Amino acid sequence: MTEAQHDEHAPDWLTGAELGMWEAFRNGSTYDLRTRNPVMDNPLSARTWGPERTVRARVVALLLLSGPPALAGRVSSLKLTGVQITGALDLAGGTVTPYVELTGCRFEDEVLLPECRVTTVRMVGCAMPRLEAARLHTEGDLHLPRCQVAGGIRLTDAQIGTDLLINMMVVHPDRKGRSIAADGLYVAQDLQAEMIESHGEVSLRSARIGVSLSFNGSRLLNPDGRRALNAPQLSVERTLYLSAAGVAPDGGGTTPPYGTGPTPPYGTRLQPFECVGGIRLDDGRFGDALDLRSAKFRMHSDQELSLRRIQTPELRFLGDRPEQGRVVLSGAKVVNLVDMSTSWPGPGGLAMGGFSYENLIPVGHFPLEQRLEWVTAATPEYAPEPYERLASVLRNSGEDADAREVLLAKQRRRRETLPLAAKVWGYLQDWTVAYGYRPGRAALWMAVLWAAGTVAFSRYHPEPISADGHPQWNAALYALDLLIPVINLGQDGYWKLYGGWQWAAAALIVLGWILATTVATGATRLLRRS
Repeated sequence: MTEAQHDEHAPDWLTGAELGMWEAFRNGSTYDLRTRNPVMDNPLSARTWGPERTVRARVVALLLLSGPPALAGRVSSLKLTGVQITGALDLAGGTVTPYVELTGCRFEDEVLLPECRVTTVRMVGCAMPRLEAARLHTEGDLHLPRCQVAGGIRLTDAQIGTDLLINMMVVHPDRKGRSIAADGLYVAQDLQAEMIESHGEVSLRSARIGVSLSFNGSRLLNPDGRRALNAPQLSVERTLYLSAAGVAPDGGGTTPPYGTGPTPPYGTRLQPFECVGGIRLDDGRFGDALDLRSAKFRMHSDQELSLRRIQTPELRFLGDRPEQGRVVLSGAKVVNLVDMSTSWPGPGGLAMGGFSYENLIPVGHFPLEQRLEWVTAATPEYAPEPYERLASVLRNSGEDADAREVLLAKQRRRRETLPLAAKVWGYLQDWTVAYGYRPGRAALWMAVLWAAGTVAFSRYHPEPISADGHPQWNAALYALDLLIPVINLGQDGYWKLYGGWQWAAAALIVLGWILATTVATGATRLLRRS
């Protein structure tokens, strides 16, 4: 006869397995019912677990909500390994004081924790139909690594006292298509969701994370829905990671961080973050960075990676180029934009009206020509703001020549929207002085025209208008006087010209005004930008 059978606190209707669990609870020890056969111990196996491995959910609830006192010198806790729990585990609205740790367990029905208050709960590698935990309040951690959940998880408005860890979880959607519904979730420290496999929408609207949120190496799959990750107004005090994770050769252990970590061992392979479906992070706030390193996005044409109005010191856009869908950065504000030329989508796949960034930090080769293609891809219809933002950033970093090239590209793009007469005038400005952004070209044209005029007028000796008071004829000074408007060099207005020479003089005057006007326009534009 066991100690539990002599225990006055133990109900007489408990089964043998439940009596053992009762005794282990009072003793604070682990109750292990594994067979040591990996196939038989797999909670996802189709093989049945007999009554010797089965306890009722109401007995578990009895222990957690109003269990017997611990044995002398012990701390009561529920630690189960390889146990099957039948019936719905209903702790709704209750207060659970004992520590809870379930490893490799199988739940026959859903786990109900809404409005429950607990200290720390760890369920590792367990299988359950559904976890309902809206408004759950934990003083410590909630760990669900490697769990398999068939009907979704609900953590709406839950408050986690320290860490929420769901690494390597596989979760399928509920009846509304959501795999994880956690709107309004608050996590005091880290939310680790590394290498999870989500079939359905992960909803984190208005969630607040006290330190970092990591989806490294995860697969968010919702190809038939609108979004795989729906997290507008998400607030993360440090960094949101949607990047690759290191997978250890042995797949990792069963203790935190359950096979993932920042410094993986030798032989580790990288598993990229993969999203099949849209992502919405509109109005998000990320205190350190939004990291999209090695991310892969698979979207339909009507889906988006939406980063509207996000604010973060650093955006690391370093994933694979999306083949379909759109990347939207409208109204976003970042300090450092870290990117690669191969990460951005082509024309029609990028929108960034009002996108503000202060520094460009390209990774790899990203020449100005490709940067201009990046701006063009974001503006199917001409818009000046993206060009002006890029030019301002380049100028502030000391790259004045590149800034002028960007503004020149803006003028050429604008020219295509103008009526015919303005378009012709634009081509003339471009050919002559490149809208004033290449003033050296004006000097070259002036020198060519001056030389041509000098050669031409050196073969002509005009008559003076007046016999008295005229200067000595000088072909070079006369040509220069015609070319330079406003300034009088003392040659123009003293000589009679006839026939073709009148037309030649008129041509020099018109060309001089054109050059002067375009140079003045460009100089004014440069001064305004400065």
